[in-house]
Amino acid sequence: MSSLTIYAIYVGAALAEIAGCFAFWAWFRSGQSALWLVPGLILLALFAWLLTLAPSEHAGRAYAAYGGVYITTSLLWLWLAEGQRPDGWDLAGGALALLAAGIILFGPRSGAT
Repeated sequence: MSSLTIYAIYVGAALAEIAGCFAFWAWFRSGQSALWLVPGLILLALFAWLLTLAPSEHAGRAYAAYGGVYITTSLLWLWLAEGQRPDGWDLAGGALALLAAGIILFGPRSGAT
């Protein structure tokens, strides 16, 4: 599996999770219709399915690497969907999280599991 495919899986999962959670936020915190919950549940199920496509044989490692991609994608959501531009601290934290995800995903592994 190529690096681009791996990141596409993680970014797709992050977008599905963020949008699914945002649907719950819109209903519970912003007073939107309970109908927002329907796409929210579908998106959260899509998120879970996409994470099963991650190339790790260990769920914990896949979830740990996903965390860094999730953080970065959440900052993009903040900017593009909510209109709030991330500040320098947000960008520094996002870059560090993405670097950590890359180390987890692509670091050399010994034969022992």
